[in-house]
Amino acid sequence: MSAAFASAVVRLRWAVVVAWIAATVVVTLTLPTIQQSETGGLGDLVPTDAEAIEAEARSAELFAFPFISRTFVVERDPLGMSLDRLGLLVRRTAQLTLDELPGTRGAAGAYLVSNHIGEVPFVRERGTTALMPMLFPPEIGQTGRTNRAERVAFDHLQPAPPLAQLGVTGTIPARKVSGDIIADKLPLMEGLVLLFVLVAVTVYTRSLVAPLVNLAAVAVAYLVAIRLLAVVGEVFEVSVPSEVEPILVALLFGIVTDYVIFYSSRFKRHLRASGADGRSAARTTTTELTPIVLACGFAVAAGTGALVVAELGFLQAFGPGMAMTVLVGMAVALTFVPAVLAILGPRVLWPSRGARPDRAAHRPRGRNERMLQVVVRRPVLSLLATLAVLAGLGSGLFWLELGNPIITGLPADSGPRQAYAQVTEGFAPGVIAPTVIVVEQENIAQQREALRQLGAVLANQAGVAAVFGPELNPTGDPLGAVIARGGDAARFVVTFDSDPLGATAIRRLANLRARLPGILEAAGLPAAETLIAGDTALSQETVEAAVADIGRVAPAVLAAVAIVLILFLRGLVAPLYLVAVAALAPLAATGLAVYFFQGILGNGELNYFVPLAAGVLLVALGSDYNVFLVGRIWAEARRRPLNEAIVAAGAGASRAISAAGIVLAVSFAATAVVPVQVFRELAFLVGVGLLIDAFLVRSLLVPAVIALVGYRSGWPGTTLSRVGPRAQRATEPA
Repeated sequence: MSAAFASAVVRLRWAVVVAWIAATVVVTLTLPTIQQSETGGLGDLVPTDAEAIEAEARSAELFAFPFISRTFVVERDPLGMSLDRLGLLVRRTAQLTLDELPGTRGAAGAYLVSNHIGEVPFVRERGTTALMPMLFPPEIGQTGRTNRAERVAFDHLQPAPPLAQLGVTGTIPARKVSGDIIADKLPLMEGLVLLFVLVAVTVYTRSLVAPLVNLAAVAVAYLVAIRLLAVVGEVFEVSVPSEVEPILVALLFGIVTDYVIFYSSRFKRHLRASGADGRSAARTTTTELTPIVLACGFAVAAGTGALVVAELGFLQAFGPGMAMTVLVGMAVALTFVPAVLAILGPRVLWPSRGARPDRAAHRPRGRNERMLQVVVRRPVLSLLATLAVLAGLGSGLFWLELGNPIITGLPADSGPRQAYAQVTEGFAPGVIAPTVIVVEQENIAQQREALRQLGAVLANQAGVAAVFGPELNPTGDPLGAVIARGGDAARFVVTFDSDPLGATAIRRLANLRARLPGILEAAGLPAAETLIAGDTALSQETVEAAVADIGRVAPAVLAAVAIVLILFLRGLVAPLYLVAVAALAPLAATGLAVYFFQGILGNGELNYFVPLAAGVLLVALGSDYNVFLVGRIWAEARRRPLNEAIVAAGAGASRAISAAGIVLAVSFAATAVVPVQVFRELAFLVGVGLLIDAFLVRSLLVPAVIALVGYRSGWPGTTLSRVGPRAQRATEPA
């Protein structure tokens, strides 16, 4: 089947190339982009059935106004805010609430928090800072909310005092700014990745034409994949966030370049081995690589697509999006690349000479060959030494903290980050995302002493800067602010003293949630029911959902990759230990990321979905190397003993695997040009993980395991066990 497919591609080479070019032009001109299709965004980062969302809706239903805001106008004057200036802020707040402020129509209202009056526990300065939380109806999206807040800050509060800092912050403006930064930096990232892959292919092939073939293949795959993703998202109502486009670009550029390197390596060898013409060499190369590229592509697509079992909507969209991208890249590699090789022939290798005899057999043994000989002679020692190194790298997992740093993960000079810094000078950081605890019980408004005790105990919890509740209403009448108008619910507003979306606040809220039943009982409200709303509660549930997704996604990813390997290798033993080994690089890379980001850089946490998304990518992409390396070893084992096959195939494949690993690693590392913390964490984790996989796992650990298990690796298939011993006997002296 591979030979028939290769013959068809070479025979129809011109038609294949023209068809791909025509398809690229048509989809580019007629189909929408991801941004135009509006199929989703990072707003889908939280569980849709989160209890915190239900609690927020219940709080709005019970009380006179929704207290929680995600869009804030901030003003801070380090020299002190005058009473006249504070009065202007009060007037603007009233105008917003009455919908009388031009350019802000549609806002549901606003209220004002300042550090001027009273002994407020969460105040860090006195008389310097005012915070205006703005409230909006659901139909106004994140762009509309951010634009209205900016109109207030930069139009209606101007001119500001000379040293006063005005800004807009909150999770909604932070997400909008994050999207704007991605859109701004994406062309730069694409250019850097493209430049690197061109240089890498030039160095690897020693040719000036092969990089142009790679450029054409990448362009075709990218333009087709991005447009198809948008259409499929619209048709099947699958959310394809535009914010994942940098990751899809890195994945596609790296995958296609890897396949071009594999094809170029084989094509060059066949040309030099016998001086064959380009069409014959392209046909032979395609015949050999078609099963390998198919297995590689389906393994990566199956592994990334397995994210569909995740509970988080963002990951559900992220996985199929990557899988479709890989399949398009695979289709281009299987058809477009060999067709171009057949058309150009030896000119692909220009200016080097393509049709000279291969002298590889006469070259002295290289470093890789000598290293592999040591590995197969001492497989147990090699295995233990490699595992020890990986365990040391992964030891940082013991200190892993997960959070949701939406604001603090932005660049320091971004508007929401600067405004947040001003807030934290005047108030405790948690004031921009307070936690609301709703306590429901019949006639609870009459339990004034119990509510007072409850508020006092909540204020004494670790990490709590301040608590506001029914004590703010000295009359005890149910006015609808902190006591529901029906008198059957009370509301407490808890402010944490750390980033409310960081790991520390999330952990402290989890502890408070666990102790809350006992606190209620001690306060004399054992029958009361509680609901917890706010972004800290939402982040806690999201982090817990991401951790729970590991238990669902990891088996699905490993099983998907294992099935492809079983079909490719026609055995059970090797696929099982290969997928087990595949999990080691992600663990080691995550441990290193903890040491780097939490230890060296001093960040409080990693973004909650980064370890899972990076782990899936690493397992899936590592399967490329598995297929390429083990396929070569199995093929060599048809001609020589298994240990000799490991050395010969491993040494022969090491250059291609190393080049492919570097290309993929640098492609993902380029996402770090997007100055948002989540992309830099992904760039580090995936880039370092791919290098660990290529230079440690595939080069040392996998050969050691194969040598240790021996011919049992092919069980219950007969390919390895049948051919290996016969080759062994054929090489023995008569």
